[in-house]
Amino acid sequence: MTFEQVRKDWTTLGAEDPLWAVHVAADKRGGRWETDAFLDLGRRDVEVARAQLRRLGLPTSWGRVLDFGCGAGRLSQALAEHAQEVVGVDVSAPMLETARALDRSGGRVSFVLNEAPDLRAFPDSAFDLVYTERVLQHLPRPLLETYLTEFARVLRPGGVAVVHCTTRPAWTARGLVWRLAPPPVIRWAQRRLLGYPAPMRMTGISEKRVAERVAVHGAEVLDAAVVDEPETHWQARRYVIRRRPDALV
Repeated sequence: MTFEQVRKDWTTLGAEDPLWAVHVAADKRGGRWETDAFLDLGRRDVEVARAQLRRLGLPTSWGRVLDFGCGAGRLSQALAEHAQEVVGVDVSAPMLETARALDRSGGRVSFVLNEAPDLRAFPDSAFDLVYTERVLQHLPRPLLETYLTEFARVLRPGGVAVVHCTTRPAWTARGLVWRLAPPPVIRWAQRRLLGYPAPMRMTGISEKRVAERVAVHGAEVLDAAVVDEPETHWQARRYVIRRRPDALV
């Protein structure tokens, strides 16, 4: 699995059923997400993250924010309610077209197509907050780790990242499939048996490895909250990561 394959798959998903691909729900497939309900999910998720930040004594409003893997923009718009500027970045041009069409932020959000397997489009120390949710889990492990390192690089010293990562499959029937079936078999089943427009891979990463990757640019994990997502059949964590104020710029 390469960056280009990820980009191809999510371009297909974004073209055929963008809202469902962003937030999979059995009763919403085939364009059945109602826009307001979809955007409300973004507000709910951002409020959960803000509550976590508040408990840690960290800021809950920001200057410049990066929404990584923004998809159709549900989180970008929610973040814009608490930020001066939000940059939503995604690999799928059709997803970004949908995000722009749904945008109600009044100009506080801009959407950028990411055409490289890193964040080279952005300089060091460019953001106060990096936010990503239900995105890294769909990337191959080397690419996932590259982006973790890049998040720390583009954070300003003292800046914070809220990063959602899956850890391992749950001990459920479908979780056992993720544990035991080879990736090509899962991709085939998603396409042929479940009728997905393109497959969605799942990748786990340990808390220890997350900490190692962000430390490359002087960042540290402050908190790792357990995320309950039984519908995915994976265990997950929401990490709060801060670039140390004394990190070299």
